[in-house]
Amino acid sequence: MGLVCPAAGLTLAVGWTAYLGLSVRGHLEAAEDALTRLRASDRSGAAGALADAQRHAEEARQITSGQDWSLIGRIPPMEEGAATVHGLAVAAADLTGVLTDVHRVVTKLISVKGLSLDNVDTLPASLESATPVLRDAAGRIEQIRSGLAATPANTGLDALNQARATALSELDKLQGWLDVANDPMVRETAALLPEMLGYHGPRRYFLAFQTNAEARGTGGLVGAFGILKADRGHLNIERLSSNAGLIGGKVVVADHGPAFLERYGPSAVSLMANSNLSPHFPYAAKTWAALWKHEIGEQLDGAIATDPVALSYLLKVIGPVTLPSGEKVTADNVVDLTEQEAYARYPDPLKRKEFLLAIASTVSKAITQSHPDPLALVSALSQMVDERRIQVWSRSKSEQRRLAATPLSGVLPKKPGPFAGLMIINSAGTKLDYYLDRSLSYELGPCRSDGMRAAKVRIQLTNNVPQGVNLPKYVIDRLDHPKGYRAPGSNLLWVSFYAGVGAKTEALRIDGKSARLTRQTERSHPVHNALLEFAPTQSRTLEFDLLEPYSATPPMVPVQPLVRPQHTRITEDRTGCPAQPSNPDVQ
Repeated sequence: MGLVCPAAGLTLAVGWTAYLGLSVRGHLEAAEDALTRLRASDRSGAAGALADAQRHAEEARQITSGQDWSLIGRIPPMEEGAATVHGLAVAAADLTGVLTDVHRVVTKLISVKGLSLDNVDTLPASLESATPVLRDAAGRIEQIRSGLAATPANTGLDALNQARATALSELDKLQGWLDVANDPMVRETAALLPEMLGYHGPRRYFLAFQTNAEARGTGGLVGAFGILKADRGHLNIERLSSNAGLIGGKVVVADHGPAFLERYGPSAVSLMANSNLSPHFPYAAKTWAALWKHEIGEQLDGAIATDPVALSYLLKVIGPVTLPSGEKVTADNVVDLTEQEAYARYPDPLKRKEFLLAIASTVSKAITQSHPDPLALVSALSQMVDERRIQVWSRSKSEQRRLAATPLSGVLPKKPGPFAGLMIINSAGTKLDYYLDRSLSYELGPCRSDGMRAAKVRIQLTNNVPQGVNLPKYVIDRLDHPKGYRAPGSNLLWVSFYAGVGAKTEALRIDGKSARLTRQTERSHPVHNALLEFAPTQSRTLEFDLLEPYSATPPMVPVQPLVRPQHTRITEDRTGCPAQPSNPDVQ
C-alpha cells in the first residue's frame, strides 16, 4: 500500500534511536506485505492478511506515539522525518481498521460463490444494507488522507518522501472505489439488474461490438454483433456474427422523427453501417432491434454496445484469455489487436473478421464465467460507464426511464444548461480514427445582467498517422476517392459541435479564419457541422464564440468513446453570477 517508511535516515542516531527506527520500519514493512497479500487473497485468506496488517500497523503506531519517539522528533535533523513516519504509522493503523469493517460488509454482500451473475438478484438489497458502512468508511478514509497530507512532504529522505506520496495515491484510489460504491447511480443501476438479467423471465439483447477505428456517433462502426441471452443471471451469446450478418437494405425500419431523417438520411434507419451516426444511443439501439426483427422476425428486449477499450478494462480484472489458436489476449494488447494489428495481419477482410469474432467470443465467455474481485470489477464498470464504453437500452418503458437517468443510457439530454459536445463521423470509409487525437477547451465567461453569458469553445483535431508507416490498403483506402486522388493516410471527417439548448453562435473560425457552417438541431441542441479533410499528421482547429443562457447546472462535456481519450479543459468565470457552487462535470 506504499505505507512503508524506510528508516535509513533515522538510524543516523545510535543505540535506542536506531532500535526504534528499525522496529517501526519492520512493522510497517510487515503491514505492507500483509496488505499486498490481501489483494491476492480469496475471502478465506483475507481475514488473516487483514489481522496481520492491523497488528503490525498498530505496533508501529504505538512506537511512534510514545515518549521515546517524541524525543527523536525534537532532534533538529530528524524532526520532519519523525513526524512523517508517525503519520504513516497512524494512517496504516487507521486504514486497516477501515478495511476490516469494509471486508466484513463485502463478505456479507457477496455469496459464497463470489460476485457473479448467479447472485445478482440479491445485489440491490445487499448494497442498500451496506451503504451506511461504506459511507462511513469513505468519511474515515478522507480523514486519514487529510492527516497524512498534513505531514512534511520533504523530509530530506527521498525514499520516505516517496513512501508518503505512494500512500496518499493509494488512499485516493480507495476513496474513489468507495465513492463509486456510494454513488446513488450505482444503486439505481443495481436495482435494474435482476429484471434485465432475466430473473423474472429470459431476456434477449442485441449486443454490438463497436470498432472505434472508424468513428460513429455512439463510438465506432458496428464490426460484430451477437444476441445476448440472459436467464436468471446466466449469460450466453448466440449467433455471434460479423457486421455482414445484418447488412440491412432499402427498407426504413425505424422512425426517429423528421429532424433525425433530415440530419442523417434514410440510410441511418435502413443500413447497419449507418445505424449509429447519432450520439443519442437509443436511436441506434432501436434501429438495431428493428433491423433484427425485420430480417429475423424476432423482437428483442433491448440492446447493448461496447468496444475493445471496455474489454481491456475487464481483462485487467479477469486476467488474460487464450484464443483457440493459442494466442493470448490481454488488457495491454486487446485494443491494438482489434483496432490496428488485425488490419495489418489480415489483408482479407473475411479473415480479419473471423479473428475479431474469435476474440469477442473468447473474452465474452471468460467474462460470464469469471468471479472477479468486487472492488476491481466495480471500478472497471464505473470507468466503462463514465467513458460511455458500455451503453444500454431497454424496450421496457419503465426500465428505460430509469436507465435514462444514468450515464449508462448514452442519452443526449434535452435539458438546458452549459453544454459542449464534439462528435466525429468518419466519412471516408478509412480505419484511421485509431490515430485521431482530440482536445476541447470550454471557457465560460462572466454573467451578464440580461441573464446571458459569453462562452468560447476551441476544438483541435489531429490525424496522427505515423509518417512512413506501411498501412494496409483496407485501412487507408478512401471510399469517397476510390481512385486514390488523396495522399495515403489522409482522412475525411464529418465534425459536429453540439452547443447548449438556447445557445447562439456569435462567430465561427476554422484554422483561424472566419467560416460559416451548416446549422441543424438535434434533441433541442444547436448543431454546427463541418466536413474537414485531413492530410497525414495535419491538425485543424474549430473555434466557436457563443452566447448562452445562464444556468446553475454544472457544465457538461460528453465525450465520444473513441480509441484515444479526448483532452478536455473547462474554465468558468462566475463574476456577476448568482452565488452557487460550481462543479464542472466532464463525462
